[in-house]
This record gives sequence, structure tokens and C-alpha cells, in this order.
Amino acid sequence: MATKTISYQNAAGSNTDGDERPSASKFSSIVTKQVQNTYSITWHPSLSTKNTTLHLEFSKPFSTQASPKQPVKPKPNRDEMPDVEVKAYNTKMDNRAFQKERPEYSSLCYDFTPVEPLPLNERDLILYSIRTLKSELVPGTIVEYFCKLSCLPVEQHAPLKSHIQFTMLCHYSVKKIQMFSTLELITILKALVRLTVESNHVMMSAYEREFCHRAWTMSLEQLLLVADFWRCLGCDVPCYLSIFFSYMSMHWRSLTLPQLVQLMYIIGEHRKAPPDLMKKLENLVLVNLDSFTLEEVGTVCLGAFKACHCFSEQVVREIGDKVSPRLEDIGNFALVSVLKMFRYSHVDHTDFMKQLAVMVPPRIPRLGTQGVMHVSFFCGALRYLNKRILDAVASAVPSRVMYCRCKDVAKFLWSFGTLNYEPPNAESFYGSLIEQVRRQLHESRKFPEHFLTCLVALAFTERYPYDLINYALSNEFVQLTNETKFDVKKELFTLDGSIEIECPDYKGNRLTPQLRQEATEAQFRFAEQKIYIKPEVQEALAVLEDILGGPEYIKNHLILPHTRTNDLEVHLDQDRMPVPFNFKSSPTDKQVVKDEQKYIGKSHSDDLTNRLLNWKSSGSSSKIDDKTEVQTHGQKRARDERAPSPGDYFAFPDGVPLTDSLLKALTKSATSPEHPPSPSSLQPASMKLAIQIVSKNHYRYKTKQFLGIHTMKRRQLRRLGYVVVELHYWEWFHLLQETWEKKVNYLRHKVFDSIPPK
Repeated sequence: MATKTISYQNAAGSNTDGDERPSASKFSSIVTKQVQNTYSITWHPSLSTKNTTLHLEFSKPFSTQASPKQPVKPKPNRDEMPDVEVKAYNTKMDNRAFQKERPEYSSLCYDFTPVEPLPLNERDLILYSIRTLKSELVPGTIVEYFCKLSCLPVEQHAPLKSHIQFTMLCHYSVKKIQMFSTLELITILKALVRLTVESNHVMMSAYEREFCHRAWTMSLEQLLLVADFWRCLGCDVPCYLSIFFSYMSMHWRSLTLPQLVQLMYIIGEHRKAPPDLMKKLENLVLVNLDSFTLEEVGTVCLGAFKACHCFSEQVVREIGDKVSPRLEDIGNFALVSVLKMFRYSHVDHTDFMKQLAVMVPPRIPRLGTQGVMHVSFFCGALRYLNKRILDAVASAVPSRVMYCRCKDVAKFLWSFGTLNYEPPNAESFYGSLIEQVRRQLHESRKFPEHFLTCLVALAFTERYPYDLINYALSNEFVQLTNETKFDVKKELFTLDGSIEIECPDYKGNRLTPQLRQEATEAQFRFAEQKIYIKPEVQEALAVLEDILGGPEYIKNHLILPHTRTNDLEVHLDQDRMPVPFNFKSSPTDKQVVKDEQKYIGKSHSDDLTNRLLNWKSSGSSSKIDDKTEVQTHGQKRARDERAPSPGDYFAFPDGVPLTDSLLKALTKSATSPEHPPSPSSLQPASMKLAIQIVSKNHYRYKTKQFLGIHTMKRRQLRRLGYVVVELHYWEWFHLLQETWEKKVNYLRHKVFDSIPPK
């Protein structure tokens, strides 16, 4: 198979001498360059303030704003929108679509229905009255003025909020806050939402404190309504939420279906809730599931997902049962929300996945770019390869790539890379994404984890853009990764190790020996704690030791530590007989060692060595293992080399006893690490086996095709001269419950019969 290794040129062009490494200065300029934001967003003057962040549809669970700052009507359904608009469409309102499903939501959330606009002359009268009355403003009048002013046309909101009289109105509302009834305070808060008052406005903290004081006297409806207002304002109100969640935890049984769904929405938008409350709400979700609409199912799934609460397998399967027959009726936003919960819980639902393969591909052209990413990510996370879905995704990406964030690019590449799938338009698909990585290289400073995900995913597919790798392995970038909250050393190690094996012509940056050593040791520690001790590994190791003749014929370790999985390594000679290579020194008596050293330097003939070996062989007793009557070459060799009992010494004329360690020194056996053998003293191994004990999770869903990282590992082992032998989980895991003899027969066949002929 022809290699797909790509030596990408620097965007500025290659050097004339053929060196494809970009210079450090060029990369510095790329990284520091500020490029124009290609995301499509709706901008409002009121949003252009400090501490205000604009986010996009389907953003990461810890970074999404819940609702738009500008209370406008929802945009048209995406299914009715031109394709160009769909690509950049920012559906801030989609996550509130469920609130149109039932009339009960009107008392639980902010109503974005436009109001009758206030005439400007009436605005002037109100502002004049505020300036005249000042401290004589009574609570009822303050409420009335807030309500009326909030009805001004949208373009008048910014001038109003900068007006001195409006500032006075806010000041007196805070000064007299305890004089308002709870209903009046809620009315003022609603007016502030309509006016899109900034979340860092000085009156917000005062209003939060007052609502905290009154929370326990408020109704469930009022608490949910106020929580929704805070969400619309974009306010972080930890004190209010703490009391709010405590109240809900005490009164959760009283929640109606709309109240439950609205609460799940609030939880998701604030991205937190006490685990005990989530458990209670999960029970309610299961009870009410049959009565939910499809949009409400999506809201419930998204709320739990954003709060990092994984529904039980039972709940997820029942959600799949409900959604599968009606998948064509579910909205795009709700569909993606359900996909997120399936991905998070790793529950496979056969009917749901079959329906996805039918219903999703036609939707891809009308699905938002980040929604397409989540469809792809769902397939990758569940190891689900459906060519119809992935081909539709791959065909849509090149024309939309300019709308992809660095996270989107990383998820697209990871999904296809981990599934080890080459779509029909592989070159344009991968090429467009790689170019987008280059364009967004400046973002690697903020999101190094996404940048490295891209490169490792490309390595799965044997694609190596040298210019990007050169930067990723530079000291500058490695130092940058130390300052992030994500540990990306494993990704750096995987990339560096893969380059060493698969790209012999690469001349760019590499990890320092110290970093490689640290990463290797970390992988070894992990393997010792989590991998080596697995029952299927230990059993295979024991059986192979029995077949081959002892622990010196096999080694359980990480041949390629950067691939993060273990191997059982075996060496065979030209006659396909086991060759010992895994030796461990044992402590010996100091005096015996001292006496032995007197004779280590003496010359000895092959005849003497043969006589000594023959003596030891004749002095050893043979014993057949009671687990099997079958003897192998390795077992015979192990018995022949078994040490005699302490009384069975053979001595030189001067009385020095011949011990195992002295014999090894005399023969310069490979069994002594201090005295490595010469090429002529041992039969060299002509074949190295890497025996893989694979699990179900190493394969695509319900197939026998390996995932990307495991395909890459086997590719690299073969390049290093290893013969890869698979112990498939559907064979070996079944044999773990069988007799020892069946295990021996199976592994002997794997070792000696499945290797290629000479």
C-alpha cells in the first residue's frame, strides 16, 4: 500500500534547498497574526461591552450563552433557509423552541413576543418626571416607568441606557428595593431583560441579593421565571442558584411536566446542579417520558449533558425507543441534543442508529455547521461507521470549512480518523480541514488541545503536515501546553513517536529526550496499574510462558509506548523455535560471586562448555506439567537449563563450586545482562512477534475493522519488523472459561501457525 504521508509546504512557500521546515520567525508571525473572525454572528451595540462573550450554536458545554441578549423573534426554520444562510446561521433561539410547545411555559419563561412600541414623546415625559420627582419616586411609579421604557423600539435602547435619568431610575429602584413586592421586582427584572441591560450593571448584584432573601417565600413558578430572566440577562448568579437548587431538591415531587423541562433547561444553561437533585430529576424524566414532545426530550437531554450528568442506560434506551419511530419529525437542535446524550452515555441503540442512517444524510445540507460536527462526533464516539452519514458529512465540509471553529475542525478530523474511514472525497475533505488548521494557527495558543487533536487524528490516517508538526513539537508550543488546564503530553508523545517511525525524511522539531522519557515512564506506570493486570492479559502470559518454556521467552510490555496499549513480545529463530530474550538478574551469594570472578577471565573451549552443559542436563530431573501432556521445544529447553539442587555441585580442581551464575559467566550466556552475547554465541531471532490482546472497543461498532489508533499501531509495528498476531476478543475471551489445554492449543496455533511462511 502506498504511503499517504504528506510533506506539506509552508504557507509562505518552501525553501529552495528542499528543506520543508518553516523558519521559527515565520511561525511566530503566523501565531501572533490576528485574523478576521469568520463566524457569522448578529451584532448589537448592547453586546459590545466588557465581559460579554458571543458564542455559537452547539458550543462546548462550559462556554455557551443560553439566550440572546436582544429579545427578537426566532429566526425562520432552518429547513426553509437558503443553504448559504444555513452554513453561518447562529440559532440562539433554537434552545428555547420547546417553550412554544405548551401554553404553561408562558408563566415560566421570558416571552419574546414583540410589544406595542412606546412613542418617543411619552419617553420624554417619563424621563422629565424622573428628573423632577427624584427621591419622591414611589415603588409603583418606578415599576410603571421601567415597564413603559422597556417598550421603546430596539434602536432606542442604547441611548436610553446611557441617559442620566435612566441611571437615576435604576438608582432609586435599588435604594427602595425592599419596598417592592415580589411581583413588582419580577416585573422590573422582566423590563431589564427587554432592555438588554448588561449583566455587569451595578443593580444586578442588589437584585440577586434581594431575590435570595425572598426565595423561600416564592412559588415554584416565580423561582423558575426569575431564573429564566437571569439566564436571558446572561448573569452569573451563584447565590440565587444555590438557594434555587436547594428549593427544587426539596419540592421536586411537586414539579409539573413543563416545570421539570424548564428546570432542566435552566440547569443546562447554567451548567451545574447538585448530583442528588439530578438523580431525583432523572426519576421524573423517566416517569414523564411518554408525555414529552420531541423538543422537550431534546431539552431534557441537553440540560443533563451540559450539567455533566449521564442518564442511566435504562433512561437513554427509553429515549431511543421514543425518538426512533419519529426521527423525521424532530427538529435539528433537538436531534443534536439527543445525539449528545447518546454520545455522553455511550449507549448504543440499534433502532435509533438505523433510523439515523436513513434520516440524517438528507438533513446534512440544511443542518448548521456545528450540528454537522456533532453528527460526525456522535459516530466517532460510539465507533459507529455508517458510510451514508459520513459521506454526507464529508461532502458538506469543504464548502463550509470557513465557518468551522478550531474545535469543529478537531472533532471532524478525530471522528473520521478514529473510525479509520476514507470518504470518496478524502483529498478535498482532509485538504480543506488542514488548510483551516493553518488559517487558525493563532488559535492554538488558546486551544492547544484542539490543535494537537487535529494532528494526532491525521496521524491515524498516515497524514503528516510537516509544517504544523514542526510547530507542535517546538519548544515554544510545548511550553505553551504547560500553561493550559488540559494535559496534552500524551498527544505530543503520540505525535513524536509516530513521526520517528513513519516519517524518516522529517527534519523538523522533536520532543526533548527528557520529555520523551517522562512520557514513556508515565505510560509504563499506567500500564502497570491498568493494563498488565487485566485477567485476559495475565492468562495469556501464563499460558505462553508454559508453551514457550518460561518467562525469558516472552515479555509483556509496551513495544510502542506512544500508542498506549501493551504487547506480548516473542522472538523466534530461523527454525521457528523460541529464543530467550527477557532476562532478569537474581541476587547471588557475595563469596560465590567473588570466587566465580577468578575464573571468568580464563579461556575455555567449546568442549568444556558442552561437557558442562551435558552434566547439568543429566543432573536435572524432568517433569511434565499436570495441566497438559504436550511438550514444546521451549519447555524442554527450560528443563534442560534447570539449576541443580544445592548439593549437586560440580567443582574445579581448586574446589570452587560450579554454580549457575559461574556457568553463565563461563559460557557468556545471554542470560546475564552484564555479559551480552556475541553474535556467534546465540542463534539470533529471525522473527519478532507482537501478540495483541484486543478488546471490543478496539474495533468499529459491530465490525472486525480496527479503529484509527490501533490501525496506526499495527502499521508502525510492521514497519519496525514485527509480525502482528491478534488474539481476537471473540476468541480469547471465550476461552478464558475453558480448560488449560484448550488455551494452550489456541495460543500455540496463534504463535506457530499464523505467522507467514519463510
